Amino acid sequence: MADQADIPVVSLAALRGGGAAEIDAVAAKFGAALEDIGFVTIVDHGVPTDAIETVYALAQEFFDRPVEQKLECMLPEKAKSTGYIPMGAESVAATLNGEEAPDLCEALVFIPPEQDGKGGRRNMWPDDFPQLQIAVSDYFTKLASLSRDLYRISELALDLPQGYLAPYFNDPAFTLRLVRYPEQKVAPKPGQLRYGAHHDYGGLTILHQDSAPGGLQVFDRGGTWRDVPHRPGAFIINVGDLLSRWTNDRWRSTLHRVVNPPRDVKGPTQRLSVVFFSGPDRNSEIQVLPSCVTDMNPAKYAPVIAGDYVRSKIMASHDLQRP
Repeated sequence: MADQADIPVVSLAALRGGGAAEIDAVAAKFGAALEDIGFVTIVDHGVPTDAIETVYALAQEFFDRPVEQKLECMLPEKAKSTGYIPMGAESVAATLNGEEAPDLCEALVFIPPEQDGKGGRRNMWPDDFPQLQIAVSDYFTKLASLSRDLYRISELALDLPQGYLAPYFNDPAFTLRLVRYPEQKVAPKPGQLRYGAHHDYGGLTILHQDSAPGGLQVFDRGGTWRDVPHRPGAFIINVGDLLSRWTNDRWRSTLHRVVNPPRDVKGPTQRLSVVFFSGPDRNSEIQVLPSCVTDMNPAKYAPVIAGDYVRSKIMASHDLQRP
């Protein structure tokens, strides 16, 4: 077992009734963590426990269905931005190395209900499972609110004027990914992981994970893989490539992975994660933030269109070429 990573824990309690100095202190600690390791654990975040538990229970119920039923929720397109993604369809490490063994997980992916059917993107709902749609819609509402809080303190942490980031999030690129890592009855191939080493693609990722063996690891500055501690009820926040680029690498998009459980572990090893990806409007032009540029540290990156940038990463993870 790897040593645990030193992931700072930040309480967001001050955002509900705290004074300006308290909120500034929260933002400073939040920003410092994202500069140092690119990860931070948040507590007192305001998302009700029952909303999280409901999504977990319904996700488990979906993944327990026969494969042929789950495949009814799979898009025909090879680059599956929504819907069911079966085992063997994805390799996130391919975004770095070009060729890796498929990840040992399955997923069900959604976009916000208000974006469903727009721009050629659509959600795939099981016809006989309406409670899943209700729970996912509720989770989107609650995580969208949390996301607004996080980008508000990001403005403070990045020395930006209040409201500077808001126009980029009028039609935000939110994605919810329910991921199950099954029991590994057969030993993985050499180098094959539950989720290969990768960087996230967009803005802030908001992860809720369980405590099952075989979990999240980060690659620290010293070149060592370390376990991300599990804290009940907390969310783990990390920086995606687009946000790192936006901050001129002031905030780190840290390499991370989900490792396999030890072969000799006793008891169940199935793992379930609920991942909320947040990012700016897909049509927005992202150029280095003015507060992250100085004469000594000029902009390193040319402007990019947010959606095009993220889409190129998704296509690489499915081993596809841009048309």
